[in-house]
Amino acid sequence: MPTPYILYSDGNGNIFEDTSLYAAGRAGWDAMPVPEEDWIILPEGGNLYELPGRRGIGIDVHTGEMRLCEKGWAVAAFIPPAHTGLFIAAYETLPDAPTLPLFCYTAVGWFNNQYYVPAVRIEKDIRQECAGYDDTKIEQGTKHLLQAYPGNRLVKHLMENCCMTYHCPAARNFALGRWECPIPSSPACNANCVGCISFQPEEESIVSTQDRLTFKPLPEEIVEFAVPHLMTAPYPIVSFGQGCEGEPLLMWETIREAIIEIRRHTDKGSININTNGSKPDAVRALCEAGLNSIRVSTNSARKRIYDPYYRPNNYRFEDIIDSLKVMRSFGGWTSINYFVFPGMTDSVEEYEALRQLIIDTDLCMIQWRNFNIDPDWYMGKIGAYETGDMLGMKQVMQLLREEFPNLKFGYFNPSMERMKGNYESDFAGSERY
Repeated sequence: MPTPYILYSDGNGNIFEDTSLYAAGRAGWDAMPVPEEDWIILPEGGNLYELPGRRGIGIDVHTGEMRLCEKGWAVAAFIPPAHTGLFIAAYETLPDAPTLPLFCYTAVGWFNNQYYVPAVRIEKDIRQECAGYDDTKIEQGTKHLLQAYPGNRLVKHLMENCCMTYHCPAARNFALGRWECPIPSSPACNANCVGCISFQPEEESIVSTQDRLTFKPLPEEIVEFAVPHLMTAPYPIVSFGQGCEGEPLLMWETIREAIIEIRRHTDKGSININTNGSKPDAVRALCEAGLNSIRVSTNSARKRIYDPYYRPNNYRFEDIIDSLKVMRSFGGWTSINYFVFPGMTDSVEEYEALRQLIIDTDLCMIQWRNFNIDPDWYMGKIGAYETGDMLGMKQVMQLLREEFPNLKFGYFNPSMERMKGNYESDFAGSERY
């Protein structure tokens, strides 16, 4: 398809195309043309954002040169889960522009009455498709769970906060009795992530997108709803470590007790933990109790990029590598929750570091997650003023597929059926909403 036209906002919620400019993309600090084959129609569930204090950068349709769109503010797209963006929105930030909230800012354009974004569908699983959420059924499920577990603080938190207030996809699926059930477990954290979605210091210029869990759940509160979910849900998973909490490994004793008790009642489904991987010894204890999979979040396979973003307390980057190794030593499934930032993630230096991480840990899966953060703010915070040579996101993915044919790509934690069976075709939700 031809390159789409750039979009701009009038500042009042109205978006227009500028047919004198083609849309461009950004990687690192640099604006650049997007290969025509990289544009796809904006998937259902995507949204557009106005970027106040920023002028879009486009490509003049006549001269082919880059220039600013002066007609209004720049526009970016949020692309829904299961899709990974290949280029950030290209813009120039004006003095005194506000810091952008914690969302992803993918390039976007307009052609033939449709929005286009440079992205790939990285995951077949439909568990967070917009079309699969029926608000009436979610409200009924929420009411049922609150009635079924009247004294359970976690169920109350998941339903009233996560499901009904923040519309968390995992909590909504729990209300619908299907797939992956979230289990937040820790109000505290041992990292001070620059882009934390559940806690930001008052002096910061951004706000967290949701409130953090405020209590320490008891093992019996976890077991009470985790067991029925594993026994009745299709492709069931229960997952510790959610966006509305701190670091679950700080509550490893509670989680271990819960896992042991869960497995006394059922051997169905998968028990997963989403974590920063900071405590390998705790991971070992959880594996001994029956943990099936681990997903370790990271913005980079390089310590010098990891540390200024995570700002770890009492742990080292090397610990996250050790946690992945521990999980594999028990035969468990390992993923990294890899925050994709075009221009950084696809740099030659990062690619080589990622290759080494895969080799060293015998990694099972990369979850290619769009990084929800203001690009300029992030790169300034971590001191990334030079990104080095770039391969391009698609090329990085292709090179990894060629070198590591057993390494899986995706966006969600796989079910036990998928981990043990045909990963590519037997996926949660493939036959039903």
